[in-house]
Amino acid sequence: MNLKNTFDKPTNFIRNIIDEDLLKGKYNKVITRFPPEPNGYLHIGHAKSICLNFGTALDYDGYCNLRFDDTNPSKEDIEYVNSIKNDVKWLGYDWNEEIKFSSNYFQKFYECALELIKKDLAYVCFLSSEEIRDYRGTLRKPGKDSPYRNSTVQENLKLFEKMKVGELKEGECVLRAKIDMKSSFMCMRDPTLYRIRFETHHQTEDHWCIYPMYDFAHCIGDAVEGVSHSICTLEFQDNRRIYDWILENLDAFNKPDRPYQYEFSRLNLEYATTSKRKLKLLVDEKHVSGWDDPRMPTISGLRRRGFTPASIRDFSERVGVSKVNSLTDISILESSIRDDLNSNAPRSMAVINPVKLVIENYPQEKVESLLAPNHPQNEKMGSREIFFSKEIYIDKADFQETAPNNKFKRLAIDKEVRLRNAYIIKALRVEKDDNGNITTIFCSYDPETLGKNPTDGRKVKGVIHFVESSKALPAEFKIYDRLFLDPNPSKFEDMSMVLNPDSLIIKNGYVEPNLKEAEIQKAYQFEREGYFCRDISDKGLVFNKTVGLRDTWNQ
Repeated sequence: MNLKNTFDKPTNFIRNIIDEDLLKGKYNKVITRFPPEPNGYLHIGHAKSICLNFGTALDYDGYCNLRFDDTNPSKEDIEYVNSIKNDVKWLGYDWNEEIKFSSNYFQKFYECALELIKKDLAYVCFLSSEEIRDYRGTLRKPGKDSPYRNSTVQENLKLFEKMKVGELKEGECVLRAKIDMKSSFMCMRDPTLYRIRFETHHQTEDHWCIYPMYDFAHCIGDAVEGVSHSICTLEFQDNRRIYDWILENLDAFNKPDRPYQYEFSRLNLEYATTSKRKLKLLVDEKHVSGWDDPRMPTISGLRRRGFTPASIRDFSERVGVSKVNSLTDISILESSIRDDLNSNAPRSMAVINPVKLVIENYPQEKVESLLAPNHPQNEKMGSREIFFSKEIYIDKADFQETAPNNKFKRLAIDKEVRLRNAYIIKALRVEKDDNGNITTIFCSYDPETLGKNPTDGRKVKGVIHFVESSKALPAEFKIYDRLFLDPNPSKFEDMSMVLNPDSLIIKNGYVEPNLKEAEIQKAYQFEREGYFCRDISDKGLVFNKTVGLRDTWNQ
């Protein structure tokens, strides 16, 4: 095994395990898998798992399978299958050979269940779900045997066949493993292996009416595919005992090089939830516009908001891999995208809260063409054409009639500022409507200050941005904030109690004319405003705010 690709990677306990396994010759290839359930859209927690599973395999010259855990047809949909495929590809990863489905192995799972029954290690149980729960006991109280636990092998084979051909009702019985009802691990107290579901499956249609449980299907799927390291999150830590028990009791898989399960802490992000059930509630109850709402921590939502694959991969690496559950500071995610876009996003100007500014000493009909760099630190990104005339738009926040102090660096009456990539102007007076709102600012400009300082030595420190009015394009700006007011919203069963009423604010303003054909979801730095990307909306120019130029949340 060639370990050259791993030397410059940050180590973690999973890599340490892999290194040891390879040195001992336990495996000759690192094979991982990413096994999502197709019952919702992937979120940032899944992104961490994708980066870990696919990235680790690649670093060791191995490969990762994309396998859909499609064993519960009542909650699954082909829409989710397609969205998950798109998300994995978008993040920059590819799966080995064709996509795998657990449903590909339904016949194999069935044969394995028969093997356990024949070994008297599984039985058909007619207790109700409530009775099974009661018989299982508690952490302090051992469970008690089901009255069906000692049925003969032949009886169980016949009953399991009846389950398979649909002669028994849904919920009437299940197939359970015969392990230990007194085990200190609740999951080992005769867990369910199969249940009856009269549902049309999106892959197998109506061929099956019995479906394996995750704990049964997962380990067998890993073994069939030759997975070496089965990496999952900490909530499956106790279930590792079922994983091992099943493979150790199936003759074909009870080998030293069989898969082994390893657990890492799942990603919990501040001011967000990574519970798929709760995310679905947000969608179903219309607190958000859909799974790809830019306020959602889904991969599709982050993509629509302007996050890049590189930023999410960088975030996953910054967070690291551990066995300790914690709440991750959302500023780490925002720092990752900010660092990426600062280097790669072209600059442009947008006025989000516009007010008209008239330059009284500028020629009436003249529209001047100027050049502005697309990136001030990267000449290779070239330049763009901007315009200047007698009438422009500036942001309302960049003007006050009276400067509050000497440190005020924006525009005020009798005060000068430089317009970005253009001239120095001085405010003279304002015009207001009947309600006292400023409608127009009147200024003069210094024609000798294009690209240079005043010749008389005046020091003008303030710089504000603008858009020339006759060529400006109207645009809608969606300003996003945290979806929740509490940093840990998942602790609330009803998360609507802590929804942020200002998580979305819509503004209408103007952008430079060069953004007329702005690419969908392409990121731009709107100078002095933040990073934005064009939305998929068909309502004209709509820009989603990805992140501000700096972290202002705690300031």
